[in-house]
Amino acid sequence: MAKKKSSPKKVFVLDTSVILYAHDAIMHFEEHDVAIPITVLEELDNFKKGNDSLNFEAREFIRLLDRLAKGHKLDEWIPLQPGKSSKKGKFKVLMDLDSKVNALRIFNDNKHDHQILNAALKLQESESDKQVIFITKDINLRLKAKSLELVAEDYETGKVSNLNTLYTGKKIYENVDNKYIDALHQNEHIPWEDIFDKKPVDNEFSILKSDSGSVLCYFNAETKCLEKVEKRPVYGIKPRNAEQTFAVHAILNPEIKLVSIQGIAGTGKTLLALAAALESRREFKQIYLARPIVPLSNKDIGYLPGDIKSKLNPYMEPLWDNLKFIQNQWNETDKEFIRITEMVNKEKLMITPLAYIRGRSFSNIIFIIDEAQNLTPHEIKTIITRAGENTKIIFTGDIRQIDTPYLDSQSNGMSYLIDRLKDHPLYAHVTLEKGERSELANLANEML
Repeated sequence: MAKKKSSPKKVFVLDTSVILYAHDAIMHFEEHDVAIPITVLEELDNFKKGNDSLNFEAREFIRLLDRLAKGHKLDEWIPLQPGKSSKKGKFKVLMDLDSKVNALRIFNDNKHDHQILNAALKLQESESDKQVIFITKDINLRLKAKSLELVAEDYETGKVSNLNTLYTGKKIYENVDNKYIDALHQNEHIPWEDIFDKKPVDNEFSILKSDSGSVLCYFNAETKCLEKVEKRPVYGIKPRNAEQTFAVHAILNPEIKLVSIQGIAGTGKTLLALAAALESRREFKQIYLARPIVPLSNKDIGYLPGDIKSKLNPYMEPLWDNLKFIQNQWNETDKEFIRITEMVNKEKLMITPLAYIRGRSFSNIIFIIDEAQNLTPHEIKTIITRAGENTKIIFTGDIRQIDTPYLDSQSNGMSYLIDRLKDHPLYAHVTLEKGERSELANLANEML
């Protein structure tokens, strides 16, 4: 038999965007080697100060590199995991940017991106027996790399493989026996084996239909039975469809500690989350409502006038709008209206930038994170690990509406969360499908 030809050893060259996405990215290339251009370290130096997640990732990577390189020179191949039984490859910092194919000259610009490309090109020349692969979250930089005949790929770790099969939290079952639907309407609990051949996902919602009616229900992760889901208003807000009803149920269910609500603009994600949180306010000491700051045109908030509060107000305004909408369901003299004002004044209800909660632990609170699609998987994990006793966390967002340059619908933290935590008894997810803001908003979503 002919001997099978072995594939060449791979060397992955990482761009700055990969490090800022996940500081431990160099540990996720199995037995292959990893190279870091010196220009990447120069760029990370500009990110090391600050409280934003990018600053955190930069600092953590620098510390990781310092630990791994102890006793070595950075321009030599250093084991990523010392030890004879290690299955990890090696890494080095690329110092030589003098490649035959000069990206600085070709693109006529001495940008850091082009210096990084030169480092990868030089490595490809010097390590001709290996396959050099350039890894970056920057789509435009990938295109430039490919134009220079460099193999270029996205960083795939933590990326959802198929968005079309992403868990929605709901299923519809047709032709269900009328007796089960009648029993659920009578608030009986039905063992899942009586209706389904396969066990449902924990806390999954269902619409059961027969020739004479239908019922909304969910699979209780603790009792392993189907139970009816009642449509109920929360703090003056009435669910307008089945998915909204499911979302309210998940938030009000004390056994579910983590909820994600996904949907396009106008489906009521944030409004429902806030209204349900207000409805369950007696169970918690505080309600926190936060969102990541994504500056317009990727500018730092320093370009905005005023003090820090004035700078942050534009980003928090959508959250205040939802709170005002709920409050305006009543007259100014009604106790519900007054209660919201008092909660804000006494800081029982806090609206704050997400960056301000880093490093804190939260107990006895309900925590709503809006625009969660703009978070990385690591940021999602960091937030959840902040949860103390009797804390409930709700993520809301639209995974197809990404506002940060190095995330997409498959690599953002919310998609990662939905994909990884489905079927956990502490978690429930609902995808809102129908826009309820207005007929005009629905027209824009459907036709434009």
